[in-house]
Amino acid sequence: MINFMHIAPTQYIKLVPRTYQLALAHLIDAGDKLYTNQMKDSEARGFTKSTTILDNSAYEMYKQNKPMFDGDKLIKIGQTIGSNYIVMPDYPGKPAEVTIRAAEVYGRQFKSAGFKTFFVPQSTIGNFEEYISAFAWAASSPYVNYIGMSILGVPNAYGVIGNHVQRYMSRFTMMNELRKRKLLQLAKQNGKLIHFLGMLDGPREIELMNGFDIDTWDSSAAVWNGILGASFDGSPTGLVCGKIEKEVDFNFPYDVKYEYFIDHNIKYIDRLCLNHKGST
Repeated sequence: MINFMHIAPTQYIKLVPRTYQLALAHLIDAGDKLYTNQMKDSEARGFTKSTTILDNSAYEMYKQNKPMFDGDKLIKIGQTIGSNYIVMPDYPGKPAEVTIRAAEVYGRQFKSAGFKTFFVPQSTIGNFEEYISAFAWAASSPYVNYIGMSILGVPNAYGVIGNHVQRYMSRFTMMNELRKRKLLQLAKQNGKLIHFLGMLDGPREIELMNGFDIDTWDSSAAVWNGILGASFDGSPTGLVCGKIEKEVDFNFPYDVKYEYFIDHNIKYIDRLCLNHKGST
């Protein structure tokens, strides 16, 4: 079973399961008080909060062509919302060594502040072996508790970010390669958890990952597609037209008319996660 973290515009967070949640640092840093309060008050609102990951918003910053989020702010934000894990700064499209060196610095800081750490391998575009080396480092590093498989990092490593078919298959291919090289086994042996960051061209990517140990997964796909009128379906990816590239508007106003589609999409993903089988 995979524990799924549904990301939603601020006024729609109340519709999603919250035992496991991923919080976006840039929204909290920007002063979104409603979003911040919902991230930190989940227990008071009737949810049992077992895991909160504070994301460093690298995906959002990269897509907006903005500098990566300041890692020095993450400890204070993590304390504000009571997160268990903090995603260490990572640098899509830059050499793996840049992200590794940042993790060596922030890994110490975050652990000293009482947090567990989350590392996202990255590489220069098209440098597959460089990405593998970053994962290998994380699999053995004392600075890493969680390893995140990114919808940017993995397609970038293969150089296929603009090809929908190739990028949809990229994480499946990468996981097989990591298994072949015994790196997934090494990570598991060393107690590392695996998280899938985001979703590409449909929720049935979850089915592709049967046979791999994946602890958690996050995506805005269920809620954002529901708001935009797209329901998950029986197509090969589960989303016949593929990923909607329009970025999530976290200030999108609430409207009850979207609830049916959002509920359908959440239940679709949750069924896939419930039926997911890891390695045997």
